Amino acid sequence: MKKPILLFFLGIAIVVSGCVNLMGDSYDRPSQEYFWHEPGYMYPDQYDRPLPSDIASQFDSNGELIYYTGYNEEGQLIPASGGPHWLYVHGGSCVSCHGVSGRGGVPIMMGTDIPSDIRYSTLTAEDENANETVSGHDEHPAYTDETIKEAIRDGIEPDGEELDYTMPRWDMSDDDIEDLIDYLKTL
Repeated sequence: MKKPILLFFLGIAIVVSGCVNLMGDSYDRPSQEYFWHEPGYMYPDQYDRPLPSDIASQFDSNGELIYYTGYNEEGQLIPASGGPHWLYVHGGSCVSCHGVSGRGGVPIMMGTDIPSDIRYSTLTAEDENANETVSGHDEHPAYTDETIKEAIRDGIEPDGEELDYTMPRWDMSDDDIEDLIDYLKTL
């Protein structure tokens, strides 16, 4: 007879502790609406909370907007194929993998390659050893504007080799890709 009474009170204690836990969270949790993209959601007109000072929220050019958000100045999402699955689920852009500075170098979630340094000065450097050590590229000729476009759109390096599958293939208009390359020149 003691066992059912003990189980009854144990059940009551579990229910009460669960209710107490629901009443008082011990931390500030972001709303579920925005939870998946904390802390640096970058898409325009969809996020009102102030951003940390090192994350851009105002853009001086269409190229910079594309680099940070994956959207162009007309508000169109730049379509992509390939790349990590989270790109389709959560969205993303160049900055998601290559970073604010364009230097890359940090492994990305669900990726097999470390993102390269995509600053224009590094990509177009004539010294193959500089390309290999600074940007993480295998030895290949320096990029040109045309081969940068091929890398962005088709995932092809200047020597014709295919980039790692974690590099998305972006379906960008001629104007948008020109603007993006102009922005890469500022990094």
